[in-house]
Amino acid sequence: MTRAFVFPGQGAQTIGMGRALAEAYPAAKAVFDEVDDALDEKLSALIWDGAIDDLTLTQNAQPALMATSMAALAALKSEGIGIDSAAFVAGHSLGEYSALCAVGSLALADTARLLRIRGAAMQEAVPVGVGAMAALLGLDFATAAEVAAEAAGSQVCQAANDNDPGQVVVSGHREAVERALVIAKARGAKRALLLPVSAPFHCSLMAPAAAVMGEALAGVVISAPEVPVVVNVRAEAVTEPDRIRALLIAQVTGSVRWRESVLWMEGAGVTDYWEIGAGKALSGMIKRIVSGATTRAVGTPEDVAAAVAG
Repeated sequence: MTRAFVFPGQGAQTIGMGRALAEAYPAAKAVFDEVDDALDEKLSALIWDGAIDDLTLTQNAQPALMATSMAALAALKSEGIGIDSAAFVAGHSLGEYSALCAVGSLALADTARLLRIRGAAMQEAVPVGVGAMAALLGLDFATAAEVAAEAAGSQVCQAANDNDPGQVVVSGHREAVERALVIAKARGAKRALLLPVSAPFHCSLMAPAAAVMGEALAGVVISAPEVPVVVNVRAEAVTEPDRIRALLIAQVTGSVRWRESVLWMEGAGVTDYWEIGAGKALSGMIKRIVSGATTRAVGTPEDVAAAVAG
């Protein structure tokens, strides 16, 4: 059975995530301590005892989710399950940074600082209220892309996340996204709803954030990954550091090609997917993409014990 480790994106955050891991595993606690030191603040206190509205702020949610994923991975490693047990890794949007950290391409402290910069830059790229994102359920990607193009007019509306065969997220100017809701329903969408996000991620409106990330990524070391990384904007495995750097910049404005990424991994022989960190959203998507795929969520000490037990 060929395994991939996958890492969740924004939206999976909950107050208290990772606390039990930190209490049960010194290696997991060390991850949160290092992230706190890198950001020069007690992000762990916000994650475990803060307000969900504060944790959900993009600049907090992104490093917090990465830290929780790395803590879960550290717990697995302490039980003898290392990153070398996976043939590939992949992550959804910010989860790609978690994946790169997991395979040694990015140092943990650098990853935390990059995600703090990325979250702030994405939030600041578009004034609050100007942009929006919406989930279109029951349409395939090609149809959703047509809906977005029709809704755009003179504004921006793009297919941002190709999550699974029946779930595509569009992103852009609020008025255009709202037009997309109406058009999608007319084209047969089962549901079309605005998402509770603070900015229109993964569309051309994020160009200012891409410029910021270009500067930030130029200042960090990116090493060759121990395990190939299936990247969002290409939906294929990449191992060259310079290409990884360029694709992380492109990811800010590019589509998250998650459905295609999972299909690529299936084609490469992956049958077993472990979701490392908070939540089980990716596991649900994977099961809708690949019939017969097995999934496992690893985000608590009980999950780690079950993984070790097989």
